[in-house]
Amino acid sequence: MAAEQTLPCGGSEIARGTASVLDGGNLKLDDGRAVHLAGIEAPLAAAGTAFAAPGGTAAKAALARLLSGAQIVLRQAESNPDRYGRIVAYAETVRDTERRSVEADLVAAGFARVSGDAGSGACAAALLRAEASARKAKIGLWANPYYDPLRADALDGIVAERGRFALVEGNVVTVHASGATLYLNFGRRWSREFSVTIRKRNERRFAAAGIDLKALAGRPVEVRGWIEARAATGGGGGAYWRAPWIEAAYPAQIQLAGHE
Repeated sequence: MAAEQTLPCGGSEIARGTASVLDGGNLKLDDGRAVHLAGIEAPLAAAGTAFAAPGGTAAKAALARLLSGAQIVLRQAESNPDRYGRIVAYAETVRDTERRSVEADLVAAGFARVSGDAGSGACAAALLRAEASARKAKIGLWANPYYDPLRADALDGIVAERGRFALVEGNVVTVHASGATLYLNFGRRWSREFSVTIRKRNERRFAAAGIDLKALAGRPVEVRGWIEARAATGGGGGAYWRAPWIEAAYPAQIQLAGHE
């Protein structure tokens, strides 16, 4: 599928100019401000660092090609500046009368994945369509098995990716609420197996998107987000990893497995 030229993403224009590339998901405007591209997750190219991932160099080169010779228009994202002080925005390239979505082009070419907080329903749907096409064609990052969804029942593999963005696939065994949190459990031993957590104040977002969270019990799903895990000590003094989880705040983070 060809990338959609523009996306139903972002609000009003907040900046315009030329930009240089920092890595596959970050750029620097000609006025010196750093920008993080909204709606996507691209691997970093900093080889040898804790945050580097396969395909980072190729993603950086792909973004450089997209920006070469173009004027960049940034549109307001729902997110505030991130913890690194970067502007979070959707970007478009402008050449003569043609406008193209930078995020859509990167995702359609397989050099970025759709993030969990990919804006409105229409925005997320457009990006997920582009991602599904790239995945089916196994291009870019999707040619590398590293980016295959992790199995929910393979805890060692999930824990190994703690602190990173990943996709996890498996069957939801139970759904239960505790306090202000709803849990999608992927195993009977919920305290030791993978789960997805949703704060109750965010349930309305899923309901508005037509996702009945409680009805997901017994169904295969794919979830995307940042892997979290904490170490613990057993009764015999041995250390182990407690159940890893992903916190889901947006409907784009949870898809029925195999759904496009």
